Amino acid sequence: MDTKELLEKLSNGSSVSGFEHKVNDLIISAFNNHADHITTDKLGNIIMLKKGVNNHDPIKIMISAHMDEIGLMVKYIEDNGFIRFTNIGGIDPRTILGQEVVVHGKEDLFGIIGSKPPHLQEPSEIDRAIKMEDMIIDIGFPKEKVLELVNIGDPITIKREFKTLQGDRVMGKSLDDKAGVAAMYESILELSKLKHEADVYFVATVQEEVGIRGAFTSTYKINPDIGIAIDVGFGSTPELQKGATIDMGKGPGITIGGNIQPGLRNKIIEIAKKYNIPYQIEVTPGPTGTDGRAMQITREGIPTLCLSIPLRYMHTSVEIIDMEDLKNTAKLLAFFIASITRDNLEGLLCY
Repeated sequence: MDTKELLEKLSNGSSVSGFEHKVNDLIISAFNNHADHITTDKLGNIIMLKKGVNNHDPIKIMISAHMDEIGLMVKYIEDNGFIRFTNIGGIDPRTILGQEVVVHGKEDLFGIIGSKPPHLQEPSEIDRAIKMEDMIIDIGFPKEKVLELVNIGDPITIKREFKTLQGDRVMGKSLDDKAGVAAMYESILELSKLKHEADVYFVATVQEEVGIRGAFTSTYKINPDIGIAIDVGFGSTPELQKGATIDMGKGPGITIGGNIQPGLRNKIIEIAKKYNIPYQIEVTPGPTGTDGRAMQITREGIPTLCLSIPLRYMHTSVEIIDMEDLKNTAKLLAFFIASITRDNLEGLLCY
C-alpha cells in the first residue's frame, strides 16, 4: 500500500494508549515486505529491523514513532444506561461535547457525548466550560443491555473519518502520531533505494501519551548508537505565537535544545541543505514531549534527534497535516541514515 493509504487506515483505526494491539496487524503487514525482522516486545512495541551492509561492526540507529492515541475510558454505568467516562491522555474536554464516539466493548457501539442542554442550565453555568465529569455517553440502550456489551475500563474513541482537504492537506483523528508511523513507512521505502551501513530499527511505540513508556523499554532493549524520534509539532495558526510553532508545508521541524545531540543536529541540517529538503528549526529548551525524551536518558544515555511533522489542532479529533511535510520528513531521515558510517560516527558524537 502507499503511505497515504496506510495513514488513512491507521487514523480510522483504534489504538488508545494501553490498547494499541488493535493496529498491530496493520503495521506489521505494511512493513513486512521491507523489514528483515519484526518482533513485538513484552510491552507491545513493534520493532522492525532493516539491516545495513556493514555486517561486521554495524551501527544501530533507532527510529521511533508512537502508535498510541489519546482517548476515553468507561468509568461507570448509570442506572438509566448512560455511560460516565474519563480520559486517557491529554484531551481538552471543551472539544468533545456533542461528538460522536465508538465504545469498544464486546462489539463496537456507536454513541454520542451529551450534557445538560443550555436551555436548562443555571445562569451561572452558561459561561463556564462543561467538565468531563458532567458529560455522559448515550448509546441508546437501557442499563441491562449496556451491561451485556460494555465493561468498566473499555476504551472509547471519537468517531472521525480520515479526509483529504485541498492540495496535500489531510485531516483525521490521531494523526499525532500515526503520521510519524506513516513517515517511518515512507522512510523504509526510501531506504530500499539507498545503500546504508547502519542497521535501522523502526519502532512503533506504545503508551507515549500516558508517560512515554514504550520508548523507555524499546530503547533499553535495542541500545542504539543514535535515537531519532518522529513526532508532530504545533502547526502555525493565527492565534499562536510564531516562535512556538512550525509552518505547514515547509518541511519537518528539526529540534534544537537540551534533548538533542548537537553534532547529529548539525549533520542532519547539512543533509537537508545538500539534498534541497525543506526544513525548519523547532526550539525546545528542555526535554521534548516525545519519545526522544526517553531515548536520551536510557542506559548510559543515547545521542538523540527529534523531527517534527507540522500538525494543526493537536489533541483534537480534527488534526491536519500536509502530506508533503510527511514525505520530506521521511526523505530527510533516509538520506541522514545513509550518511552515517562507522568512520564518521565518533566525530559526530563529540561535543
